[in-house]
Amino acid sequence: MYALQLASASVPAMVLRAAIEMDVLEIMARAGPGSEVSAAYIASQIPNVTNPNASAMLDRMLRLLAKSGLELVCKFLVKDEDGVSMAPLLLMNQDKVLLESWFHMKDAVVTGGIPFNLAYGMSAFEYPATDARFNTVFNKAMSNHTRIFMKKILETYNGFEGINSIVDVGGGIGVSLDMILTKYPSMKGINFDLPHVIKNAPAYETAVEHVGGDMFVSVPKGTDAVFMKWILHDWSDEFCTKVLKNIHEALPDHGKLILVDCLIPPKCEPTLEAITVYHVDNIMMAHNPGGKERTEKEFDALAKATGFSGVKLICSAFHTWIMECHKN
Repeated sequence: MYALQLASASVPAMVLRAAIEMDVLEIMARAGPGSEVSAAYIASQIPNVTNPNASAMLDRMLRLLAKSGLELVCKFLVKDEDGVSMAPLLLMNQDKVLLESWFHMKDAVVTGGIPFNLAYGMSAFEYPATDARFNTVFNKAMSNHTRIFMKKILETYNGFEGINSIVDVGGGIGVSLDMILTKYPSMKGINFDLPHVIKNAPAYETAVEHVGGDMFVSVPKGTDAVFMKWILHDWSDEFCTKVLKNIHEALPDHGKLILVDCLIPPKCEPTLEAITVYHVDNIMMAHNPGGKERTEKEFDALAKATGFSGVKLICSAFHTWIMECHKN
């Protein structure tokens, strides 16, 4: 039976995607804990429904989702007290743009190349500038994902204390840095990313300064520390080495690099955390140029090869680790 389920493994994800697009989970959540709502009621709350069979179709969709164990995780797919959820991340990963990569995985293994590049003739970092719809999907997913994880990181990690200034390399539109500076208001921060990303970044009440540039060329200097969240896993060892060398050069003596990334276990494990990381690792392989998750040993080797004293694991937030690298 499990083999039969695997043969249609995409079905729950695509049904869930449709449910999220129709706001079904939010409609159910608004009814309150323990409430029972009918498919007909849900259909009546979805805007612009003209199909007389909508409630019957919803009933079939909800039957599948209810029996797929989703009742335990739905709270992460509806907006929390901060107005964010994991739903935009699901919509991005199940978007037709990213799904196309997987149809080129076999070709990438057999003859080489990056599945996303084979599908679109450009990298996943170049593509959003050509597709306004997907760019919005991507930015919303990253913003929600970041807010959820940064809240946990700021509750768990105290290594920002005592830092006067920091640069977030690959900081997107500045969500992470704004959250850091909100907790540490005396700190100054530079949000550093590609110019086309920075142009969409909003102004914040905190002391966030947006700077556009290319981390493979140089990194802003003059700060006590550098923060990088889910950046190195996008790139091959060769590109990571370039970035880390630039960061090492930009930092003052005894400066600190704070890394946030997943860690591959040294041995294959069946735990939920490990399986989640294996999922992300294959996502990196499908979409990014040499992207991969790494072991602690691999991170340590990269750090030492670029002038740092090595990598020190500090604490974890969900399935992600916060690590520090110090400049000798």
